[in-house]
Amino acid sequence: MVNTSPACANFLDLLCLWIRRAPALLAVVAASGVTPTSAQAENPVQTCSRLGTDDTLRKVPASLGVAVNAVFGMRMPPADAARMTSYRCFEGRVLLCTVGANLPCGKANVSRTLPGADAYCRDNPDAAVIPAFATGHDTVFEWRCSGRKATVVKQIAQVDARGFVQEFWKPLR
Repeated sequence: MVNTSPACANFLDLLCLWIRRAPALLAVVAASGVTPTSAQAENPVQTCSRLGTDDTLRKVPASLGVAVNAVFGMRMPPADAARMTSYRCFEGRVLLCTVGANLPCGKANVSRTLPGADAYCRDNPDAAVIPAFATGHDTVFEWRCSGRKATVVKQIAQVDARGFVQEFWKPLR
């Protein structure tokens, strides 16, 4: 039955009924413990406790900006620190990585053959160093040109058990 009380006379009856019932409906939802933003409200510690190990890079909430600065010894505005940082889950723990020009947070490239590096060497035979724009910033090796072919000089970064550059990832304290 549609409410036809004088308070609703100037509105669509259905809309008025919904508005009058909304507080009771919201109270039922709140009492159930389910909120429309419950998935968004889960913090990184809860997420990682639930997931265990998950290589998905997730955004760090702004509320952790101060903690990010502490972990990395930075003095950035907390909102900027959080915006530039990702987290992933490893064995139920939160690991953080703050991006930079040469600090990729994604999985490392451990390939010993790079088409971009080979292309650079074809144009720059015997170059002592191959720049990152040709190798990609995610390689774990230092490269040089041997004639027109890219070759590894040495490994410059260690990779963790999940394939990420180990020194870029720090545990949340």
